[in-house]
Order: sequence, then structure tokens, then C-alpha cells
Amino acid sequence: MANRSYLYAADTLPTEQENAQAIRCVSQHNWSIPLAHQLLVGRGTAIVPSMIWNPRIGIAADYAGGAALLGDLLRAVGRGLEDDAGFARCVEQTTAHLEKQRARYFVLETGEMVSLTDDDPEAGVRRLVADDIPAAVARAEEAIAGRDDAWLASIRTDWEEHFDSFYSDVLYFSFPG
Repeated sequence: MANRSYLYAADTLPTEQENAQAIRCVSQHNWSIPLAHQLLVGRGTAIVPSMIWNPRIGIAADYAGGAALLGDLLRAVGRGLEDDAGFARCVEQTTAHLEKQRARYFVLETGEMVSLTDDDPEAGVRRLVADDIPAAVARAEEAIAGRDDAWLASIRTDWEEHFDSFYSDVLYFSFPG
């Protein structure tokens, strides 16, 4: 069984009483929480109840802000990969899917991933929200502004690991809609 991070779009946030409304599947990624998922939940980030698991381990964020941040980074990365047809295809598919699934919020479900490394999944999610996601956003913003070329070069080298997730209308955990 693969452990994955799952990214959804929703018009409302999940609460202790009910899941978000109008949930749309966005992406899943095997064996890590990729940079793309971290950036997509990098604006207005908050911990919310999970839509899948019992602990409070969901991460919600502003959809428009996260999508804009990822788009800016993809353009910066692409300036060094003009001849890479695979990267161009990945960017085209990602941006088209993000536009199609557009909502008010992203909701990132990391339960499978934080359970691999943390005895306390809630503490793992708090660390993601307090440290890992802000650090990823800061590095991306520096790279976009042209102030971190070394990091940008490392992202170009392994772009598949950071951006080539499974984007689909149906994920392993999907919700009736």
C-alpha cells in the first residue's frame, strides 16, 4: 500500500460536525508531501478537522493564493526547462486541472504521511503548518524574486518529485458530490 498526501478543493471548510461542502478532488502524491502541495496550502494556512481521519490533522488554505504561488514558481522553474516537453506537459495539465477544480479553499490531508514519521499525527501537522510549509513558501518566494538561483536549480533537477503528482477528479479517498 502506498502512503499518500491528498489535496482537495472545497467551498467551505470542514468542521468538527461535518465535512466541507462541494468537495472536489485535486491531487494525490505517493510517499511524500510534495513541494506543490505545500505551496498550494501556503496562503492563509490553518489546521482544520480531517475529512478522512479522526484527529485534527487537515490543513486548509486560500485556493486562489496557493494556486497563484504555485503558478509563479512553475513559471520560474520553466525558465530553465524550455526544452523539457515533460515539464511543459506537467505544467499544462496541472494548471488546467487547478482551474477546473477551482474553489474557495484547498484542504490537504496528510494523515498517511505524518503517521509514518510521527507518533503524534497532530504534532506532525502542527510542525508542517508552523515550520515546513512557511519555509517552502519563503524559499519559493525568494526563487521567484530571483534571489535563490541555487534552490531553483535544485528544483529543476528533480522537478518530477516536486510537481508531477497524480491530478484527477477521483482520488483514492473521494467524496460523493
